[in-house]
Amino acid sequence: MKKQVLMALVVVVLSFLSIQSFAQAPSVGTAADYTFFTAPAPNLGTAADYVLFTTVGAVGNTGISQITGNVGTNSGAITIYVNVNGVLHTSDGASGQCAADLLIAYNQLNATIPTFFPAPLLGNGQVLNAGVYQITGAATLDNELILDAQNDPNAVFIIQIEGPFSTAANSKVTLVNGALACNVFWKIEGLVDMASGTTMRGTVIANNAAINLSAGVTLEGRALSTAGAVNVTGVLAYTPIGCGTPVLMGPAAPDLVSAACYAIFSGNGPVTNAGITYVTGDVGTNVGLTTGFNPLFVTGMIHPIPTTS
Repeated sequence: MKKQVLMALVVVVLSFLSIQSFAQAPSVGTAADYTFFTAPAPNLGTAADYVLFTTVGAVGNTGISQITGNVGTNSGAITIYVNVNGVLHTSDGASGQCAADLLIAYNQLNATIPTFFPAPLLGNGQVLNAGVYQITGAATLDNELILDAQNDPNAVFIIQIEGPFSTAANSKVTLVNGALACNVFWKIEGLVDMASGTTMRGTVIANNAAINLSAGVTLEGRALSTAGAVNVTGVLAYTPIGCGTPVLMGPAAPDLVSAACYAIFSGNGPVTNAGITYVTGDVGTNVGLTTGFNPLFVTGMIHPIPTTS
């Protein structure tokens, strides 16, 4: 009887030791090694409507940039902007709400627990699957970084950089197997400086630092700062497609009412022409004379003197 009890205890002990020996915790390494839980995306709120925004600082543009999405600052100025398919907000109710929503999103990203810790040099053909990555200091993107969703449309990528972030010229982030830019988030604790020709994907949130996008940068995502200037130079930047992100069509057009009939009009002053001018629409003035237009070249009415129209 004693021998049977003893043998039973030995079996139990050996079973326990076996569990302790082989039930190892997963090691920290490359995300491609695992199937793992995907962190939830932060709630951007109204900040999702903005392609360029800062809570405190100026937003400036040099050169010809194509911008799709709202542009704003809650404390600063917006300078020299053309070709914006969106609305400009400067220190108004909308920018105040965006600033509050941006802070919430930043706090959510900052509180997310990282699982993977890649080297400070990202890219050069590196492949990352969905997950939370953290670099404890400054980081650089060179050549190509590939984000692989493994055919999961809800795959979320969060990259926490605890220092400044820069990109080399012509570097790029490539999305494969269903990865969406609207599910990619970069939380950066320092200056963001993207070199010429960079192709960036995802929402970039810089905390208390500036964001600079050099000539030829393509950004599918957002460049948002909690406090710092946002400067772009001849870029293509647009809010990401998908994830319920609204497709922005720009501000509502003003109602021209009867003025819509006119191609050329003055409320007070003469309207004159010299030479051959082709016009589609009416021509006229409310004070003065309209002269020099050839009816053969005007598709519309010429009002030589002020009329009820």
